[in-house]
Amino acid sequence: MQLISKTICAALGVLALFTFGASASAQSTASDALQAVIDDHWAWSLEENPTFATSLGVRDYDDRLGSVSLDAAEKSVAKEAGFIARLEEINVDELAPGERVNYKLLLLGLKNDAAAAQFGGKYLVMTNRNGPHTFVTGLPERLPFFTRADFESYVARLGDIPRYLSEATDTLGAGVTAGWTQPCAPMEGVEQSIRFHVVDNVADSVFMKPFKTKPATVTMRNWKRMKSRAQETVAQKVVPAIRQYADFYAQDYAPACRKDVGALALPNGDAYYAHRVRVFTTTGKTPDEIHQLGLSEVARIRAAMMDIIKEVDFGGDFDAFQNFLRTDPQFYAKTPDELIAATSVIAKKADGALPRLFTRLPRMPYTVKPVPDDIAEGTTTAYYERPAGDGSRAGVYRINTSLLDQRPLFELEALSLHEAVPGHHFQIALSQELTLPNFRKFGGFTAFTEGWGLYAESLGLDAGFYEDPYSNFGRLSYEMWRACRLVVDTGMHSKGWSKEQAVAFMADNTALSLHNIEAEVNRYITWPGQALAYKIGELKMQELRQRASAALGADFDLRRFHDALLENGAVPLSVLEENIDAWIAAEKG
Repeated sequence: MQLISKTICAALGVLALFTFGASASAQSTASDALQAVIDDHWAWSLEENPTFATSLGVRDYDDRLGSVSLDAAEKSVAKEAGFIARLEEINVDELAPGERVNYKLLLLGLKNDAAAAQFGGKYLVMTNRNGPHTFVTGLPERLPFFTRADFESYVARLGDIPRYLSEATDTLGAGVTAGWTQPCAPMEGVEQSIRFHVVDNVADSVFMKPFKTKPATVTMRNWKRMKSRAQETVAQKVVPAIRQYADFYAQDYAPACRKDVGALALPNGDAYYAHRVRVFTTTGKTPDEIHQLGLSEVARIRAAMMDIIKEVDFGGDFDAFQNFLRTDPQFYAKTPDELIAATSVIAKKADGALPRLFTRLPRMPYTVKPVPDDIAEGTTTAYYERPAGDGSRAGVYRINTSLLDQRPLFELEALSLHEAVPGHHFQIALSQELTLPNFRKFGGFTAFTEGWGLYAESLGLDAGFYEDPYSNFGRLSYEMWRACRLVVDTGMHSKGWSKEQAVAFMADNTALSLHNIEAEVNRYITWPGQALAYKIGELKMQELRQRASAALGADFDLRRFHDALLENGAVPLSVLEENIDAWIAAEKG
């Protein structure tokens, strides 16, 4: 109105100006309200996840580990309900287009959490792959160790481990009472992975790893003092707490495990699994639709695998070729160092191929390390650990060097492209550099992140990989593996399949070693729905690539298409499709 008073204009002009001013004011009000929720939600998220906050350079909560108590879970539900209420008070029509996306994604994430709270997932704080014990034993790898304050805060966190494990014990125990426990079959060996850290000599403890080398920034006097405190804390608090946690697991939790492997055996298990399917795929597909899609993909990929068997002139059928790949020594490393070296060569070759696939590359590097010994034999063949948001720690591509006769070399190219670059490391490191709200930089949707990882495997065909037919068969076997996930995950959790049925289906259709198949099926049992994200996301990305290529013809630039896929972070597949359609339209001019 101040602007109007300074302008001489006709009545129509005054009306137009007043309308514009009111609209701008409303947009500002809605925008400010949204930003306030985003800021408050992020601040709360860091307080709830103090070690994650440390990795971002936020040091306000360095003396604590967070909480896994049921009381904390209930308070989180209430807090998120408050954020939902605040968001729903905002007039979305008054937001700018980019703000509407932020609004939509934050609200979706919060509502997914609210829906999950209706079930008993809060009791399942442990799977066969990780849990409270792996969280605390991973602290030496995840926290920064540069200054005296870093070591001081680490020692304080060591002192918080007994409280943390006690809360985990109470939550898991409540799960036993409520009928929400993990199945027996996949949890074999978990007790040993816990007791691995019950050591007699403190010097052998993984918790003392940060004190092996003194940084120049710490005086010798302070170093000795902190190391002595750490030794005392580990000996008198940490190791006893881990022993008590292991005893609880062996005496109370393991005997109460479920005999049936599927989610149907849980209270209201069918609705729980349907919810998990929606969250992990970001689609409205039913378990049965996904099951049928998986069977179709299995048939398609199997035909392509048969073509390679003919190409190498094997002379036997599919089963015989599978057995050949699983048993011939030429396909396996002899030592852990040999496997790490082979992996590293592939990773470096992939680094060099990136400019052929993208115009924008992330700055953060990654490294290759073995999976820790305490979990190696019971976990999968590899995984990725994201870099610290403050740049203090690189990304880590973990390769499993246990049971070498179960880790075929012909899978390494596909595996490395998935876990490192152009797969998980590339996408996640780049996301952390984007101009996006923090909840999008450091969060996201599994269908995108794992869909991208599987899509990245296929990019080896564009970048000079898979020239050896056995490696190309490994690529197809990995794609088949993800197609089988659609079948066996839905089979076990919605159709009553046994673990043996799932293992047999994967053994019949992939070249994965039997040990890897066992580990994978165990993972699907304890993590319902997550395995569906890979193929669902990858198929959407392949569909969008074909759509863009057909629409743009000779003007299609694969590098710019990949930039467009990644430039908004890990979004739901419906949002990704909207983004790519808009990009295609813009490219057409």
